[in-house]
Amino acid sequence: MKTLICGSMAFDTIMVFQDRFKNHILPDQIHILNVSFLVPDLRREFGGCAGNIAYSLLQLGGHPVPMATVGQDFAPYAKRLDDLGLPRQHLKEIPGAYTAQAFITTDLDDNQITAFHPGAMTESHLNHVTDAKDISLGIISPDGRQGMLDHAREFRDAGIPFVFDPGQGLPMFDGADLNGFIDLATYVTANDYEARLIEERTGQSVESLAKRVKAFVVTRGGSGSTIFTGGERIEIPSVTAEAVLDPTGCGDAYRGGLLYGIANGLDWSLTGRLASLIGAIKIAKRGAQNYAFTAGEIETRFREAFGTPLR
Repeated sequence: MKTLICGSMAFDTIMVFQDRFKNHILPDQIHILNVSFLVPDLRREFGGCAGNIAYSLLQLGGHPVPMATVGQDFAPYAKRLDDLGLPRQHLKEIPGAYTAQAFITTDLDDNQITAFHPGAMTESHLNHVTDAKDISLGIISPDGRQGMLDHAREFRDAGIPFVFDPGQGLPMFDGADLNGFIDLATYVTANDYEARLIEERTGQSVESLAKRVKAFVVTRGGSGSTIFTGGERIEIPSVTAEAVLDPTGCGDAYRGGLLYGIANGLDWSLTGRLASLIGAIKIAKRGAQNYAFTAGEIETRFREAFGTPLR
Protein backbone atom coordinates (compact mmCIF):
# COMPACT_ATOMS: atom_id res chain seq x y z
CA MET A 1 0.00 0.00 0.00
CA LYS A 2 1.51 3.33 -1.09
CA THR A 3 1.05 6.26 1.28
CA LEU A 4 1.21 9.80 -0.07
CA ILE A 5 2.99 12.09 2.41
CA CYS A 6 2.05 15.71 1.74
CA GLY A 7 4.07 18.26 3.68
CA SER A 8 7.35 20.11 3.91
CA MET A 9 10.87 19.05 3.02
CA ALA A 10 13.25 21.19 5.02
CA PHE A 11 16.76 21.65 6.30
CA ASP A 12 16.89 21.85 10.09
CA THR A 13 19.60 23.90 11.76
CA ILE A 14 19.54 22.66 15.34
CA MET A 15 21.27 24.49 18.18
CA VAL A 16 21.49 23.41 21.81
CA PHE A 17 21.50 26.04 24.56
CA GLN A 18 23.29 24.59 27.59
CA ASP A 19 20.92 26.20 30.09
CA ARG A 20 17.19 26.81 30.49
CA PHE A 21 15.25 29.53 28.71
CA LYS A 22 13.34 30.30 31.91
CA ASN A 23 16.58 31.46 33.53
CA HIS A 24 17.03 34.17 30.92
CA ILE A 25 13.51 35.33 30.06
CA LEU A 26 11.98 37.65 32.64
CA PRO A 27 8.18 37.34 32.56
CA ASP A 28 7.61 40.94 33.63
CA GLN A 29 9.92 42.19 30.86
CA ILE A 30 8.47 40.15 28.01
CA HIS A 31 7.20 43.32 26.30
CA ILE A 32 10.83 44.42 25.73
CA LEU A 33 12.29 40.98 25.08
CA ASN A 34 15.88 41.11 23.86
CA VAL A 35 17.81 37.92 24.56
CA SER A 36 20.76 36.13 23.03
CA PHE A 37 21.57 32.47 23.59
CA LEU A 38 25.08 31.11 23.21
CA VAL A 39 24.78 27.82 21.31
CA PRO A 40 28.15 26.05 20.98
CA ASP A 41 26.45 22.90 19.63
CA LEU A 42 25.08 23.27 16.09
CA ARG A 43 24.05 20.71 13.48
CA ARG A 44 22.40 20.86 10.08
CA GLU A 45 20.00 17.99 9.54
CA PHE A 46 17.55 16.76 6.92
CA GLY A 47 14.00 17.42 8.08
CA GLY A 48 10.57 18.74 7.19
CA CYS A 49 7.42 16.90 8.17
CA ALA A 50 7.02 15.05 4.86
CA GLY A 51 10.65 13.97 4.90
CA ASN A 52 10.55 12.89 8.53
CA ILE A 53 7.26 10.99 8.28
CA ALA A 54 8.36 9.29 5.06
CA TYR A 55 11.63 8.25 6.72
CA SER A 56 9.78 6.77 9.73
CA LEU A 57 7.35 4.84 7.56
CA LEU A 58 10.17 3.58 5.32
CA GLN A 59 12.07 2.28 8.36
CA LEU A 60 9.00 0.23 9.28
CA GLY A 61 8.82 -1.33 5.83
CA GLY A 62 6.05 0.90 4.49
CA HIS A 63 5.85 2.49 1.07
CA PRO A 64 5.85 6.28 1.49
CA VAL A 65 5.63 8.66 -1.46
CA PRO A 66 6.60 12.20 -0.38
CA MET A 67 4.96 15.16 -2.13
CA ALA A 68 6.40 18.64 -1.58
CA THR A 69 7.81 21.75 -3.22
CA VAL A 70 11.54 22.35 -2.79
CA GLY A 71 14.10 24.98 -3.67
CA GLN A 72 17.22 25.40 -5.77
CA ASP A 73 19.40 24.25 -2.84
CA PHE A 74 17.77 20.82 -2.56
CA ALA A 75 20.56 18.75 -4.19
CA PRO A 76 22.06 17.32 -0.95
CA TYR A 77 18.61 16.23 0.22
CA ALA A 78 17.83 14.75 -3.20
CA LYS A 79 20.94 12.59 -2.98
CA ARG A 80 19.92 11.39 0.48
CA LEU A 81 16.48 10.39 -0.76
CA ASP A 82 18.05 8.49 -3.65
CA ASP A 83 20.40 6.70 -1.25
CA LEU A 84 17.44 5.73 0.95
CA GLY A 85 15.36 4.57 -2.00
CA LEU A 86 12.63 7.14 -1.36
CA PRO A 87 10.88 8.30 -4.56
CA ARG A 88 11.07 11.97 -5.44
CA GLN A 89 9.04 12.25 -8.63
CA HIS A 90 6.48 14.33 -6.70
CA LEU A 91 8.99 16.83 -5.32
CA LYS A 92 8.63 19.95 -7.44
CA GLU A 93 11.54 22.42 -7.56
CA ILE A 94 10.54 26.09 -7.44
CA PRO A 95 13.02 28.30 -9.35
CA GLY A 96 14.57 31.13 -7.34
CA ALA A 97 13.35 29.78 -4.00
CA TYR A 98 15.10 28.11 -1.09
CA THR A 99 13.97 24.83 0.40
CA ALA A 100 12.14 25.43 3.68
CA GLN A 101 14.52 26.07 6.58
CA ALA A 102 13.95 25.60 10.31
CA PHE A 103 16.29 27.16 12.87
CA ILE A 104 15.66 25.38 16.17
CA THR A 105 17.15 26.25 19.54
CA THR A 106 16.59 23.65 22.28
CA ASP A 107 17.31 24.14 25.99
CA LEU A 108 18.12 21.58 28.69
CA ASP A 109 14.42 21.10 29.47
CA ASP A 110 13.79 20.21 25.81
CA ASN A 111 11.87 23.44 25.27
CA GLN A 112 12.29 24.76 21.75
CA ILE A 113 12.32 28.16 20.07
CA THR A 114 12.00 27.82 16.30
CA ALA A 115 12.29 30.28 13.42
CA PHE A 116 10.94 28.89 10.16
CA HIS A 117 11.47 30.15 6.61
CA PRO A 118 8.86 28.45 4.38
CA GLY A 119 10.56 29.21 1.07
CA ALA A 120 9.39 26.89 -1.69
CA MET A 121 6.84 25.32 0.65
CA THR A 122 4.44 28.21 0.01
CA GLU A 123 3.99 26.88 -3.53
CA SER A 124 2.80 23.44 -2.41
CA HIS A 125 -0.54 24.01 -4.16
CA LEU A 126 1.31 23.43 -7.45
CA ASN A 127 1.34 19.72 -6.56
CA HIS A 128 -1.85 17.70 -6.84
CA VAL A 129 -2.87 14.45 -5.17
CA THR A 130 -4.08 13.11 -8.51
CA ASP A 131 -0.53 13.39 -9.88
CA ALA A 132 0.40 10.35 -7.78
CA LYS A 133 -0.86 6.93 -8.84
CA ASP A 134 -1.84 3.82 -6.89
CA ILE A 135 -2.16 5.69 -3.59
CA SER A 136 -4.24 3.97 -0.89
CA LEU A 137 -3.63 6.25 2.10
CA GLY A 138 -2.43 9.80 2.66
CA ILE A 139 -1.48 12.39 5.23
CA ILE A 140 -1.61 16.18 5.13
CA SER A 141 1.13 17.49 7.40
CA PRO A 142 2.27 21.14 7.78
CA ASP A 143 2.75 22.70 4.34
CA GLY A 144 1.73 25.82 2.44
CA ARG A 145 -1.75 26.98 3.44
CA GLN A 146 -3.35 26.71 0.00
CA GLY A 147 -1.67 23.39 -0.63
CA MET A 148 -3.12 21.92 2.56
CA LEU A 149 -6.60 23.14 1.68
CA ASP A 150 -6.38 21.86 -1.90
CA HIS A 151 -4.90 18.50 -0.99
CA ALA A 152 -7.66 17.79 1.54
CA ARG A 153 -10.31 18.28 -1.13
CA GLU A 154 -8.31 16.27 -3.64
CA PHE A 155 -7.93 13.31 -1.27
CA ARG A 156 -11.68 13.40 -0.61
CA ASP A 157 -12.56 13.65 -4.30
CA ALA A 158 -10.23 10.75 -5.12
CA GLY A 159 -11.77 8.62 -2.37
CA ILE A 160 -8.42 8.21 -0.60
CA PRO A 161 -8.56 8.08 3.22
CA PHE A 162 -6.15 10.53 4.84
CA VAL A 163 -4.82 11.81 8.14
CA PHE A 164 -5.12 15.53 8.87
CA ASP A 165 -2.04 16.59 10.86
CA PRO A 166 -2.02 20.40 11.10
CA GLY A 167 0.98 20.62 13.44
CA GLN A 168 2.89 23.88 13.22
CA GLY A 169 0.59 24.97 10.40
CA LEU A 170 -2.37 25.24 12.75
CA PRO A 171 -2.13 29.04 13.28
CA MET A 172 -2.91 29.53 9.57
CA PHE A 173 -6.46 28.22 9.96
CA ASP A 174 -9.55 29.56 11.70
CA GLY A 175 -12.43 27.53 13.08
CA ALA A 176 -14.26 27.30 9.76
CA ASP A 177 -11.11 26.03 8.03
CA LEU A 178 -10.49 23.41 10.72
CA ASN A 179 -14.09 22.21 10.63
CA GLY A 180 -13.73 21.89 6.87
CA PHE A 181 -10.59 19.78 7.20
CA ILE A 182 -12.21 17.53 9.80
CA ASP A 183 -15.26 16.99 7.61
CA LEU A 184 -12.99 15.87 4.77
CA ALA A 185 -10.47 13.84 6.80
CA THR A 186 -10.62 10.21 7.83
CA TYR A 187 -8.30 10.64 10.82
CA VAL A 188 -6.92 13.60 12.78
CA THR A 189 -3.75 13.77 14.85
CA ALA A 190 -2.41 16.60 17.01
CA ASN A 191 -0.30 17.10 20.10
CA ASP A 192 -2.01 18.17 23.33
CA TYR A 193 -1.41 21.90 22.78
CA GLU A 194 -2.65 21.72 19.19
CA ALA A 195 -5.71 19.73 20.31
CA ARG A 196 -6.62 22.46 22.81
CA LEU A 197 -6.24 25.08 20.08
CA ILE A 198 -8.47 23.06 17.75
CA GLU A 199 -11.08 22.85 20.49
CA GLU A 200 -10.89 26.59 21.07
CA ARG A 201 -11.17 27.51 17.38
CA THR A 202 -13.91 25.02 16.47
CA GLY A 203 -15.85 25.43 19.72
CA GLN A 204 -16.05 21.65 20.09
CA SER A 205 -14.33 19.15 22.35
CA VAL A 206 -11.95 16.52 21.01
CA GLU A 207 -14.51 13.88 22.03
CA SER A 208 -17.14 15.60 19.88
CA LEU A 209 -14.78 16.12 16.95
CA ALA A 210 -13.72 12.47 17.11
CA LYS A 211 -17.29 11.43 16.25
CA ARG A 212 -16.79 12.98 12.80
CA VAL A 213 -13.70 10.90 11.92
CA LYS A 214 -12.58 7.30 12.38
CA ALA A 215 -10.02 8.34 14.99
CA PHE A 216 -8.68 11.48 16.65
CA VAL A 217 -5.18 10.95 18.08
CA VAL A 218 -3.74 13.27 20.72
CA THR A 219 -0.06 12.90 21.62
CA ARG A 220 1.38 14.08 24.94
CA GLY A 221 5.10 13.47 24.62
CA GLY A 222 6.44 11.57 27.60
CA SER A 223 2.93 11.26 29.04
CA GLY A 224 1.81 8.96 26.23
CA SER A 225 -1.09 9.52 23.85
CA THR A 226 -4.84 9.04 23.61
CA ILE A 227 -6.82 7.68 20.68
CA PHE A 228 -10.50 8.62 20.50
CA THR A 229 -12.28 6.20 18.20
CA GLY A 230 -15.75 4.70 17.94
CA GLY A 231 -16.84 6.34 21.17
CA GLU A 232 -13.89 4.79 23.01
CA ARG A 233 -10.91 6.45 24.65
CA ILE A 234 -7.78 4.32 24.28
CA GLU A 235 -4.85 5.33 26.45
CA ILE A 236 -1.44 4.61 24.96
CA PRO A 237 1.49 4.55 27.40
CA SER A 238 4.79 6.17 26.57
CA VAL A 239 7.91 4.06 26.12
CA THR A 240 10.98 4.72 28.22
CA ALA A 241 13.71 5.92 25.85
CA GLU A 242 17.29 4.71 26.04
CA ALA A 243 18.26 8.39 26.19
CA VAL A 244 16.48 11.72 25.84
CA LEU A 245 18.71 13.67 23.46
CA ASP A 246 16.58 15.55 20.94
CA PRO A 247 12.78 15.91 20.64
CA THR A 248 13.00 17.28 17.08
CA GLY A 249 10.99 15.01 14.78
CA CYS A 250 9.52 12.77 17.51
CA GLY A 251 5.98 13.66 16.50
CA ASP A 252 6.76 12.83 12.88
CA ALA A 253 8.30 9.51 13.91
CA TYR A 254 5.09 8.75 15.84
CA ARG A 255 3.04 9.56 12.74
CA GLY A 256 5.06 7.13 10.66
CA GLY A 257 4.06 4.40 13.10
CA LEU A 258 0.46 5.60 12.98
CA LEU A 259 0.37 5.37 9.19
CA TYR A 260 1.98 1.93 9.24
CA GLY A 261 -0.66 0.65 11.64
CA ILE A 262 -3.51 2.08 9.57
CA ALA A 263 -2.07 0.76 6.30
CA ASN A 264 -1.60 -2.73 7.74
CA GLY A 265 -4.93 -3.00 9.53
CA LEU A 266 -3.54 -3.12 13.07
CA ASP A 267 -6.01 -2.38 15.84
CA TRP A 268 -5.75 1.03 17.49
CA SER A 269 -4.11 -0.24 20.64
CA LEU A 270 -1.28 -1.88 18.68
CA THR A 271 -1.04 1.07 16.28
CA GLY A 272 -0.68 3.58 19.11
CA ARG A 273 1.87 1.47 20.94
CA LEU A 274 3.95 1.00 17.81
CA ALA A 275 3.86 4.74 17.15
CA SER A 276 4.85 5.43 20.76
CA LEU A 277 7.81 3.06 20.44
CA ILE A 278 9.07 4.75 17.25
CA GLY A 279 8.90 8.13 18.97
CA ALA A 280 10.98 6.79 21.86
CA ILE A 281 13.56 5.34 19.49
CA LYS A 282 13.85 8.68 17.69
CA ILE A 283 14.30 10.82 20.80
CA ALA A 284 17.43 8.85 21.67
CA LYS A 285 19.14 10.15 18.51
CA ARG A 286 20.02 13.69 17.51
CA GLY A 287 18.29 14.93 14.37
CA ALA A 288 14.97 13.87 12.91
CA GLN A 289 16.23 11.12 10.60
CA ASN A 290 19.27 9.55 12.26
CA TYR A 291 17.67 6.51 13.89
CA ALA A 292 17.46 3.07 12.33
CA PHE A 293 16.19 -0.37 13.26
CA THR A 294 15.34 -3.75 11.75
CA ALA A 295 11.98 -5.51 11.81
CA GLY A 296 13.40 -7.98 14.33
CA GLU A 297 14.57 -5.18 16.61
CA ILE A 298 11.13 -3.58 16.56
CA GLU A 299 9.46 -6.89 17.45
CA THR A 300 11.87 -7.38 20.35
CA ARG A 301 11.57 -3.83 21.69
CA PHE A 302 7.79 -3.90 21.37
CA ARG A 303 7.58 -7.06 23.45
CA GLU A 304 9.98 -5.62 26.04
CA ALA A 305 8.02 -2.37 26.28
CA PHE A 306 4.48 -3.76 26.36
CA GLY A 307 4.79 -7.44 27.28
CA THR A 308 2.93 -8.58 24.17
CA PRO A 309 3.91 -9.34 20.55
CA LEU A 310 3.35 -6.71 17.88
CA ARG A 311 1.21 -9.12 15.88
